[in-house]
Amino acid sequence: MRKRKRAFHPDYEEHIDESWLIPYADLLTLLLALFIVLYAASTIDKEKYQSIMESFQSELTGTKIANQQVGLSPTPPSPEQGKAMPVQKGNDQDLDGLKHRLEGYITKNSLQDKVTLRETKKGIEVSLKEVVLFDSGKAELKERSHKTLNGIVGLINTVPNPISIEGHTDNVPAYNTVYSSNWELSAARAASVLHYFETHKVAPKRMQFSGYGEYKPLYPNDSDKNRQANRRVTIVILRNS
Repeated sequence: MRKRKRAFHPDYEEHIDESWLIPYADLLTLLLALFIVLYAASTIDKEKYQSIMESFQSELTGTKIANQQVGLSPTPPSPEQGKAMPVQKGNDQDLDGLKHRLEGYITKNSLQDKVTLRETKKGIEVSLKEVVLFDSGKAELKERSHKTLNGIVGLINTVPNPISIEGHTDNVPAYNTVYSSNWELSAARAASVLHYFETHKVAPKRMQFSGYGEYKPLYPNDSDKNRQANRRVTIVILRNS
């Protein structure tokens, strides 16, 4: 039997699967966008570069970025945002100047035996013995204490730093006073100094006071001399940081 030849239609063409072109084109588009952005941001800083990488990672993987602000900001940072503020350095210089002025004031007025000055991590501490400010067991300022306080408050007002006023006593119980304990007495004395400062133009928002009673002594309470040194009010000009 004679074999029949297979007929071919002249218009027939074999179909080629071209579905791979779609993701390939998307990938090329993303790569092109990546290189354009990198070129345009050739001077970008490390933080912005990381933001761009996270944005592209989100697009490529479908994951969300936790921070909704990640990416390039349409508003450039202000000059102030890019500057490092040397607050601590300037603050230390101001306190150094204040310390020197206080030292001069103490020496000029021969207060070395009654007023002590030291610099700590907290700031500049000015300690005034009880005998300068108060009668025994009382929290009302002596009138003759005003001259000493006026000089100190005038110098304190040359800096804007916050101020902590701390009252201290010895370990002798507060008998024959209106105060039930050394805590109340020390706090009342600190408050008296605070109110005096307020009347001499120290901003109230700068100040705070506390009473430590007998629990932060400078020396052991084993002699009259040590107990007298422990009875004091300390004015701390605090560092801003």
